[in-house]
Amino acid sequence: MNRKIDFAELEWVSAAPGARFKSIDRDGRRLRLLEFTPEFVEHDWCHKGHIGIVLEGRLEIDFSGRVERFEPGHALFIPAGEAGQHKARALSARVLLFVVED
Repeated sequence: MNRKIDFAELEWVSAAPGARFKSIDRDGRRLRLLEFTPEFVEHDWCHKGHIGIVLEGRLEIDFSGRVERFEPGHALFIPAGEAGQHKARALSARVLLFVVED
């Protein structure tokens, strides 16, 4: 098994206007490189769990009315389910995140 993952070799997949990602699944987990721009609007609450780090840009995440801002080097831990529901919004021209999802 190749233990190195080169995201430069993976194709971008468009998820919505202003959002795209590269991903790979291994051992029941998904590793994703996510890119958001201000064009991205999350209309519904996301209930997926995410663990990751902001690599570039500034990001705002609304946790049911409690808003937190994240900048490069900030890690995030969002539990799955209603308790962790959230909506993300780019505050800079580009936000790049690395996340691990179960």
